[in-house]
Amino acid sequence: MATADLSPAEPGAPPSRPPGRTLPPRPAPAAVPEQPHPTTTLIGSVQRAMRLLETVAGHPYGAPAKQLARETGLALPTAYHLLRTLVHEGYLRRDKGLFFLGEAAERLASAGAAQKRRSTLVDTLAHWRDEIGAPVYYAVYRGGEIETLHVADTPESPAVEQWADFRETGHAHAIGQCLLAQLDEGSRRDHLDRYPARTLTPYTVRDSHSLLRRLAGAGRAAAVTERQEYLLGTVCAALPITLGAMTATVALSLPVRQAERLLPAVRKLEREIGRAAGALALSISI
Repeated sequence: MATADLSPAEPGAPPSRPPGRTLPPRPAPAAVPEQPHPTTTLIGSVQRAMRLLETVAGHPYGAPAKQLARETGLALPTAYHLLRTLVHEGYLRRDKGLFFLGEAAERLASAGAAQKRRSTLVDTLAHWRDEIGAPVYYAVYRGGEIETLHVADTPESPAVEQWADFRETGHAHAIGQCLLAQLDEGSRRDHLDRYPARTLTPYTVRDSHSLLRRLAGAGRAAAVTERQEYLLGTVCAALPITLGAMTATVALSLPVRQAERLLPAVRKLEREIGRAAGALALSISI
């Protein structure tokens, strides 16, 4: 007759269980459904909204929601929701069931066009700088003020240091003299009443009356040169730009030790301006 083993179990050994019985399997943890990441959802909505905007932009006479949903591949409820949001934000407008670009989208397009024009101007001036081997300036006269809009220079050929405000010293530098020469006499006198001529160097024009006589004799379409009138050690030249209604000029500067290069550089700049008249016409409204 067999006897049961009554010897004590070893420490740490699992407890014995009656023969013939097994433990039920442990249930697997329930799967948690993956939730969409908020950032991913947001990016997707932005992408769909941009597709709708681009599609509406391709319909200058407007398009209905069903057509826009079909062309963008969006479900109609999704398209309706995004279209309503875009209308609410001003990027689209709805008229008689058709969707058109709204004022907000048109402002974006206008800003993008202005940025493109500015980039064209910057590239053009950089090209002239490299071709001529001198700093090149683009300035305009508007609202009764001289505004230097862009300067293209290099560390090897730096622009003139504006040690005295260009707006207040137009009588002394080629940029200001060229812009003033394009104005009528009344506008010139008004400017010089607000910013009277004053001595900056021993070569600066003596007074406003002397400058007015010089400008009247030069004519509006002539290049203007100045030698050390604004800054000792520098010579400058400016060419009038007569595209559109804007009073503008393109100028260059050289160290006085390279003064013999000034007139050849002016002639080369004239040729470059003639070839790039279209680029200037596009950027004149900046």
